[in-house]
Amino acid sequence: PHRQPEENPRHGRLTARPAAPVGPATAGLLPLTDAAGGPLALLYAPAPAGDRPYRLVVLLHGAGGSARQGLDLLLPVADAHHLLLVAPQAVASSWDLIGEGFGPDVRRIDAVLESVFAGYPVRDVTLGGFSDGASYALSLGLTNGDLVAGVVAFSPGFAAPLVTHGRPRIFVS
Repeated sequence: PHRQPEENPRHGRLTARPAAPVGPATAGLLPLTDAAGGPLALLYAPAPAGDRPYRLVVLLHGAGGSARQGLDLLLPVADAHHLLLVAPQAVASSWDLIGEGFGPDVRRIDAVLESVFAGYPVRDVTLGGFSDGASYALSLGLTNGDLVAGVVAFSPGFAAPLVTHGRPRIFVS
């Protein structure tokens, strides 16, 4: 059922939204780090195509995996389809929802999205993932369907949104 937005990160709500970028987009494979230099995510951007905005795909790795494994899910097709890929690294060995519910990973993904939106023109957002990452993508996508246009879930185990918004398109394999 549809429920009103919740600001509590424990509910999995993302606050970052696309906006006009503040500078020119940088192409290639780039690490995104926190203030202390710790890894937050990997980003891959094809060369800009004039004023054409990217389709942003946030890719979530499976349990015990890495941001690079998440990125590898769609890296071979990124250039051909003008996909801006960002693969966050989970705070622990898997995503927070798996153990204790939404929390630090939602805040990390929100911060990564804020950074990406400030640097790249984005027309829509898709969440994707494998295994535990697919379950997280489904749960986060259904929770944030007012931001997320679609979800691509490769071998998910479950979906556990606490609140739902919008109706993103969903593909499950």
